[in-house]
Amino acid sequence: MSRMINEANSRPISFSDDIVQRVLPFHDHSIQKYGKNNFIWLGPKPVVNIMQPELIRDVLLKHNAFQKPPRHPLGKLLASGIASLDGEQWTQRRKIINPAFHLEKLKHMVSAFQLSCSDMVNKWEKQLSLDGSCELDIWPYLQNLTGDVISRTAFGSSYEEGRRIFQLQKEQAHLAIQVTRSVYVPGWRRMRQISSEVNALLKAGETANDDLLGLLMESNYRDMQENDERKNVGMSIKDVIEECKLFYLAGQETTSVLLLWTMVLLSKHSNWQAYGDGLNHLKIVSINPIYIQFSNSP
Repeated sequence: MSRMINEANSRPISFSDDIVQRVLPFHDHSIQKYGKNNFIWLGPKPVVNIMQPELIRDVLLKHNAFQKPPRHPLGKLLASGIASLDGEQWTQRRKIINPAFHLEKLKHMVSAFQLSCSDMVNKWEKQLSLDGSCELDIWPYLQNLTGDVISRTAFGSSYEEGRRIFQLQKEQAHLAIQVTRSVYVPGWRRMRQISSEVNALLKAGETANDDLLGLLMESNYRDMQENDERKNVGMSIKDVIEECKLFYLAGQETTSVLLLWTMVLLSKHSNWQAYGDGLNHLKIVSINPIYIQFSNSP
């Protein structure tokens, strides 16, 4: 698998959304050779790959019957939190976390989104030449943008103060990828050092009542009160730290990649930029799923 990944990364990628051969070459090879539903071995581990929507839905709904596979011992140092839980533990943790993501709570964070975006655009404008144009690598800026937003909305700090956490988590993610592609050998001191430093930084961080961490703590306290502070109810300090690490990991890189790909597609399909005039006329239809429509779209 490592050989296939290295070979795929060594070849230039075409401008296309067909990226499976690039990011998942081993799985793509298995599908092409054995079909969409197949059985393979990853070393000593048997793996069943399924691509039929009805089967995938069945697995996701029957979460008590289909448990998450055991995580790599060192992979746990990157982040665990709700993503690693199953069954009743997952249900209880989601109950605590959900209130922090209610729409009314998120509305209070819009000003932080706007401030982070304005800071980024101001930096872009300073690089413009006299003719009002410049060539700009926007990828680092988008990484900073999503990091800034998470720091301000989740932990009440600026990106500059949270920069160390992002640097450490980025290094940890790189090491975790290397670990999962190799045979597990106890040790990897650097990963343990990073985990300890991130935990210390998060534990020392200040929170406000209206940031995500403050809302999480409030929801956790309320849940413990409702259950008379019984054992195994609510989250410990360690649990809260793991959720924070997961927010950093899951929110920063994924959102910056999505924003970058959106801008790439808008550059390629410039005719879609004209529809931006309809942003002020967006209509949200409150059904599940939510559909967003342009009032002046064809």
